[in-house]
Amino acid sequence: MLINLLIDTAKAIVAVLLVLNLSAVLLWFERKGSALIQDRIGANRAAIFGIGRRLGMPNLGVTNTFVADPLKMFTKEDFVPDQADKFLHALAPFLSLFPVLITFAVVPFGDRLIIGSRVIDLQVCQLDAGVLYLLAALGVGVYGAALAGWASNNRWALLGGVRASAQMISYELAMGLAIIAIVMTFGTLDLQDICRQQGSVWFGWLPKWGILYQPLAFLLLFTAGIAETKRIPFDMPEGESELIAGYFTEYSGGKQAAFMLTDFAEVVLVSALVTTFFFGGWQVPYLHPDGLHFPGVGPILLPNLIVALLGVVAFGMKVVFFCWLQILLRWTLPRFRYDQLMYLGWKVLLPLGLLNLAATAVVIVALG
Repeated sequence: MLINLLIDTAKAIVAVLLVLNLSAVLLWFERKGSALIQDRIGANRAAIFGIGRRLGMPNLGVTNTFVADPLKMFTKEDFVPDQADKFLHALAPFLSLFPVLITFAVVPFGDRLIIGSRVIDLQVCQLDAGVLYLLAALGVGVYGAALAGWASNNRWALLGGVRASAQMISYELAMGLAIIAIVMTFGTLDLQDICRQQGSVWFGWLPKWGILYQPLAFLLLFTAGIAETKRIPFDMPEGESELIAGYFTEYSGGKQAAFMLTDFAEVVLVSALVTTFFFGGWQVPYLHPDGLHFPGVGPILLPNLIVALLGVVAFGMKVVFFCWLQILLRWTLPRFRYDQLMYLGWKVLLPLGLLNLAATAVVIVALG
């Protein structure tokens, strides 16, 4: 029991650290990526005793993003408005970040790792009803934005909180319908089992990934997921030109950092869910538990450790690709108006989700 507890604790720590560090890297990538898109230099001034310049990296902005700006932010005064609800004001950043982090508990980042006689499932928590846990955890995130806007006693923050609540509830419907279609297709609520079922092939060469079963569900989940992150083109709750900073206008220091970190953690989460449901998760084409099996060629046997590491690397590369895609969209598309945002959620994505669900049910019944 103690060994199992230590293994589960280690997996949880690794998952959280990977998410937090990838979120920090995404912040740096967004800074420099947006600078390249807009023909700017971007963050490039900070240096530690000239180390950046000596290493030939004067314009990468690494010290700005990972050293200077965090030090500046976490040493700022923790400002709380006089008329604010101090307890809820402090609780809101936690309720915003925590549900996102615990959602990664059911996201499988690899297959099985065999060490001696012990089999380690590369998933923090193996739940048969993992999809239900996923939807429940995502729903809690609404409270963080709503409480942040209300507890701040600021009209702009309140308006941002109301917008965030309406937007997240609206697009959770489309996201849920897309996920239900995937559950109907694979016949399981276990995310690890969904990944494993995508390991077979059609015609001896085409991977049976979820994108081939449910292309419309992929578009629905990806669009709704971007809306859930509350970033451009769906950044109405945080519209700087209208609401200063939206529901976290009255936040500073570490609390503001928690909200900013939540945005990037949600980007990672959407990428992980898209990868898990539609692109095989940790699956690598032609890679089986015992090694590589190419069509028309004999199997190439590989140790279990190599196979497991290849799966983890493949999952990470897919997640990073979709993170890059979301950041590219963020700096490419213009912002929706609020009425357009609600129209898209209720009159476009929701009917499409219901239609896709009905079509999936008809096909399943027709094929037995």
